[in-house]
Order: sequence, then C-alpha cells, then structure tokens
Amino acid sequence: MNARFAVPLPVLGPVALGITLMLVGDFMFALNDAMGKWLVASFSVGQVLLIRSLGAFLILGPLIARQGTAKLLKAERPGLQLLRAFFATADTGLFYAAVVNMPLADVMTFYMAGPIYVAALSHVFLGERVGWRRWLAILVGFAGVVVALRPSSASLSLPSLFAVLGSLSFAMTLVLARVLRRTSDAVLVGWQTLAALLAGAAFSVTTWITPSAFELGALLLLGLVSCAAHLMMTRSVKLAPASLLAPLQYTLLLWAAVFGLVFFGNWPTPQVLVGAVIIIVAGLFIFHRQNVVDDGVPPKTLPRTLH
Repeated sequence: MNARFAVPLPVLGPVALGITLMLVGDFMFALNDAMGKWLVASFSVGQVLLIRSLGAFLILGPLIARQGTAKLLKAERPGLQLLRAFFATADTGLFYAAVVNMPLADVMTFYMAGPIYVAALSHVFLGERVGWRRWLAILVGFAGVVVALRPSSASLSLPSLFAVLGSLSFAMTLVLARVLRRTSDAVLVGWQTLAALLAGAAFSVTTWITPSAFELGALLLLGLVSCAAHLMMTRSVKLAPASLLAPLQYTLLLWAAVFGLVFFGNWPTPQVLVGAVIIIVAGLFIFHRQNVVDDGVPPKTLPRTLH
C-alpha cells in the first residue's frame, strides 16, 4: 500500500491509555474469577492456589530477576510483608471457597465492599481521620452488605460467610499495602504469590488430583491472566487520575453477572442487586470525600489483589 494512503493509527494519550488498561484489567479479572469458579468444581482450593501461583511466576519471575532477587529477600518490614501475604492468600482462598457454591456476581458484590472496609480500618490501624460523612457512608455500605447477605436462619450460608471474610482479608491487604507503599509492586506481588504457592502446596497434599494436559494448562493460565490483569491495573493508576478510574472498578460486577449467566446459568437475586447498588453508591461517596479531604490527592486503593 502506498504510504500516502495509509491510515494513521490513533495514539492514546496517557489518561486514555490508563482508562483502557483499567477496563481491560477489570475484564481479565472477571474472566479469571469465572475460570477459578469452573476449576474449583474439579480441584481443591489448595491445588488451584498451587498451580495458579506457578502460572503467575511465569510473568513475575522475569520482573523479579530484572530488579534483583535481593529486593525480594530484603524487603522493608518483613513482618508486615508476611502479614500482608497471609491476608492476600486468605483473600484468594476464601474467594475460591465461596464461588464453589455461590453465583459469581454474589461473591463479587461482597468484594466490592472492600474500599468501604478500608476506610474504616484505616482509621483504626493507620490513624487516618475519617469525617462524619464518610462514617455515615461506611454504615450505609455495611447495610448494603447485610442486605446482600440475607442474614436469616434459612438463607445464611457458609459460602456467604467465606465471601464476607474474604472481602475483609482483601481490605486488610489494601491497608497493609498503604503501610508498605515504598515497596515495589513486583516485590509485593512476589511475596503474596509465594505465600499462596506454599499454602496451596500444604493444603493440596491430601486432596491432589492429577490434572489432564488441558486442565493443567487452564490452571496455569489462571495465574497468567490474574497476574497480567493486576499489572495492567497497577499501571493504569500511574497514567490516569484515580477519580476517573474509581467508578470503572465496578464494571467487575457487570462482567461477573454476564459470565455467571453465560457459563453457569446463575443470575444474582434482587436482594443481592439492591445490596450491590447500596455498596457501589457508598463506595463512590467515600472515594469522593477522600479526594475532597486530600485536596485532590487520591489514596492508592484501586488495584485489587490476585484472585
């Protein structure tokens, strides 16, 4: 083709690229969660954690090697690194334990309350000032969780409790990430992936099922997809204002509902949908008030952990 008639490809600016990375990362996380739900129907949570972590290291390995393994071994405040790795592993394990018997969108609804928990926990553990408006939004967000949880003797289930405990672990992971904000992302993810690998190895000893070549590939792909999604979302917050990106994280609920319906025939109940709306509104208000208080400097709480 003559160069004079070539159509120039559009070049995305940093903000547009950041938004694109966030949207693609959210899609990949939702795809990863749907794959995880499919795989834990055949393999134990421990085995999924183990092989998934090996898949993640296919991406993490070169990143860690490039910056030197010494940074991984000599990370700041190793006690808190271990605590964060514990909560990150609990977050992922409890998520998979919940989706075994729950619709994907239901579990994701509980995890969308993570930023609400972070606001409350930051006041307790980090001494951050939380005004009355945010406390009110936190209480409203908790009410949304209760609505989605449907706490009655007939409906309260162990999987739903797994989802709530997993979302609390997710929030603790984010709070500790604030404390360890000087640690590089590759080191943080390296520690939590190694912890998940060790926990998976321990819990899969008595439940091991030899996967077929296709199943092994799917388990490894689970780690690749989740790690790539995490890196995309981490990069996005460096390119675009968090105030623009915060609402986009709730597209996870949309994709979870779509994948749940298409692949598993599940649709969230009206009560879960109402709870999800309450949680989203409360979460966005908390983020808005944080921006107002910080005079436009948003907190770094957007990137999720690796489900």
